[in-house]
Amino acid sequence: MCKLCKARAGATRREFLKSTLAAGAGAMAGGGLLASANAATHASEDQADMPRHSGEAGRRVLIRGGHVLSMDESVGDFEGGDVLIEGSRIVAVGAQLEADDAEVIDARGRIVMPGFVDTHHHLFETALRSFLADGIMFDDGTPEGSPNYMDHILGKLTPVYRPEDVYINVLFGSLSQLDAGVTTVMDTSQIHHSPEHSDAALEGLHDSVRRSVFGYFEGQGEHTRYPQDARRIREQYFATGEGLSADGLMTMVMGGEIYLPDHETAWALARELELPLAYHVVGSLGMAETFDELAASGQLAENHILIHMTGMSDMAWQAVRDAGAHVSLAVPIEMTMRHGTPPLMKTSELGILPSLSSDVECTMTADFFTQMRSTLTLQRMFVNELALQGEEERPALLTSREVIRYATMGGAKGLKLEQRVGSLTPGKEADILLLDAEAINVAPLNNVPGAVVTLMERSNVETVLVGGRIRKWRGQLQGADLPRLRDELTASRDYLFEAAGVDRRLFD
Repeated sequence: MCKLCKARAGATRREFLKSTLAAGAGAMAGGGLLASANAATHASEDQADMPRHSGEAGRRVLIRGGHVLSMDESVGDFEGGDVLIEGSRIVAVGAQLEADDAEVIDARGRIVMPGFVDTHHHLFETALRSFLADGIMFDDGTPEGSPNYMDHILGKLTPVYRPEDVYINVLFGSLSQLDAGVTTVMDTSQIHHSPEHSDAALEGLHDSVRRSVFGYFEGQGEHTRYPQDARRIREQYFATGEGLSADGLMTMVMGGEIYLPDHETAWALARELELPLAYHVVGSLGMAETFDELAASGQLAENHILIHMTGMSDMAWQAVRDAGAHVSLAVPIEMTMRHGTPPLMKTSELGILPSLSSDVECTMTADFFTQMRSTLTLQRMFVNELALQGEEERPALLTSREVIRYATMGGAKGLKLEQRVGSLTPGKEADILLLDAEAINVAPLNNVPGAVVTLMERSNVETVLVGGRIRKWRGQLQGADLPRLRDELTASRDYLFEAAGVDRRLFD
């Protein structure tokens, strides 16, 4: 039974949803089909050969005969290789592994690789998907500036969220990313209007059964307890060894936005609670001067997660590299919402390994194939233009393998999870994807990293494991009644727009 606290406001609806998820999870663990009657109707014979006790202590599963892209140079890659899992962890990667006592997953024609790691996603905005598809960050005085993110998303819609809205948005958004192969996320949670809102966000992350980093950022209104409530949250949810949640899938990051008047308090709490510190750094929102001051005064640290880093000075970039701070890029969002030019040339020039992040689904999809392709093509455009101009000193062209590294090990390192995830390395948690390389959009397979980055999409994500547990099997997400959850998300959407007084026009 989940040990997470029940948020007082809206607990009835969330408890109803949690009971639905619990039933689905029980069926999954016991070998049953999906909780949803609709899913059960469409279940195929493929479900019959799904390993029944994946992720349980002592249970062994052998992923046999796939094209293994380990993302670990010491392990290497294998054409027709195997991955052996015991319980939640990888115990061996190689060719023709012997494991007579293991249940077997036939991975022939599949790419076997680590799950994607998203280092910055505002999950509470799931119900607002596509509302701001053509919008920008702020009102610039032109028709293009309305609606915009600052005024409409943060100014009107965000303040009316109830705890139950937080729960269903976080849960549904998490399941959607899991379906697309994103096995780890940092929920950049700027919805802490009350402790009940915080508890609801944590429940949503927990009930999705994927690896999550809870980013405790600010809220709005008289009932917010940010940042001081960080002490309660840390003690209540992350008191186990290494700051893990009771199920071992969640950790915590402190949000400390430098645009807030008292960000020093949040920074001090991060140090007190021994938490990594995350904050947005956006030049188009006037943060360059503040960040320069922090950089010049030596306040950047190795456990800082810097989101966007658009429009920053050379001095600041040098300080980032010297401090070993991490840079999280949301390339498609930065390009379309006027954050500033994604700093891919700076990270390449300085040898900084960034991570990728989806940011906001009110404007752009949260799948990682979109993130990787955007990153690859933009960096190569910059470098190719330099080459055409005759510039001899230029960064190397980004490759498909390198951008996959951004999407896996880059994210794991940024979230301080590199000892747990990010590569198929014996001893690490078994967060693993099986991607269909025989599908019509990929076959015939000629290059594994190239196919993942330049050809694939979420439909190619066939099977997903988190901590050794099968969460998606041959195209079907396990343990969730998606039609019912979708109805709950839609009801939340309807409430939010009505309460905020924001028009929702399907074709405008």
